[in-house]
Amino acid sequence: MTVRVEEFERVLGELAEVERSEARDYSAFGVRGKRFGYFWPRTRTVGLKQTISEQLALVAERPDVFEVQFTMGGFGWVVVYLDGIDADELAELLYEAWRLSAPEELVAEVPFTRIARA
Repeated sequence: MTVRVEEFERVLGELAEVERSEARDYSAFGVRGKRFGYFWPRTRTVGLKQTISEQLALVAERPDVFEVQFTMGGFGWVVVYLDGIDADELAELLYEAWRLSAPEELVAEVPFTRIARA
């Protein structure tokens, strides 16, 4: 089980109005000014916004794939190792991270079924 960077980028590209910013060691992703994710190419890890309960469940279930990144503003951020996850699960987590930051009208325009079929 591993996700290629190209697959991660494809799913990210299916989400509406994703804003990308580049730093020296990572890329950050947001929607309408609200951050929902990070990507570190060197470690092949992604940081994603989740609910705190989802963060804790993911880490408890598979600590070799997920780890707690930080908690802020009522959300729990989780680190995801691309080498330990499949593309479908990553797509679901990416969509959820985006959905937690996007306004409701934008979420209504991009249902998960559209992402899952792409």
